Amino acid sequence: MRIDLISAVPDLLRSPLEHSIVGRARESGMLDIRIHDLRDWAVGKHRKVDDYPFGGGAGMVLKPEPVFQCLDDLDAEPDVHPADEVIFMTPDAPVLTQSMANRLSLNRRMIVLAGHYKGLDQRVRDSRITMEVSIGDYVLSGGELPALVLVDAVARLLPGVLGDAESALSDSFQDGLLDAPTWTRPAEYRGLRVPDVLLSGDHERIAAWRDGERLKKTRERRPDLLDRDDR
Repeated sequence: MRIDLISAVPDLLRSPLEHSIVGRARESGMLDIRIHDLRDWAVGKHRKVDDYPFGGGAGMVLKPEPVFQCLDDLDAEPDVHPADEVIFMTPDAPVLTQSMANRLSLNRRMIVLAGHYKGLDQRVRDSRITMEVSIGDYVLSGGELPALVLVDAVARLLPGVLGDAESALSDSFQDGLLDAPTWTRPAEYRGLRVPDVLLSGDHERIAAWRDGERLKKTRERRPDLLDRDDR
């Protein structure tokens, strides 16, 4: 998969994408991430990418010209698969879910625009953006951190990225439930013991116990996830 990240503050993106699972995926060639500085397409001698909003009000708005031209140039690259989605990270959008990440992981290429300042000229949103994504009902200084969250959520689902494919399949939200609690060695520490069922070696019993724990945790912490007609 190829992901093009567009940002007016690209240095905020670089380091997190060089480490851990995403970094290893890039090194192995399973994930091609390219970071584009929106200021390379800035307007005029002052190299502006933002301006005051029409009608007044606080804040600055990303100008349409740099974004349109950047997207045009990315579209014009030879021998590159067209973007399956052009995504704008913004708090006034549907919140990212696991099912959304699952669907995006099937794409061959995505372009992700990290908003900054007050917002993005609506003409870009209306004519070039195919999908808008939020990571929660709160506002950050820019879309760079949300873009990194989206990339990480999608990248770990790509075949071969995780050493253990079953790990992703058992994550919270994959089937609408939170994950079961986990323990590791030693079996007892400071008088606190691991549940006996996990030491039993009975895999069928362990699986049933984990299913029950997942349902219990979901009921307690995220009852909104449960379709009560199906449970």
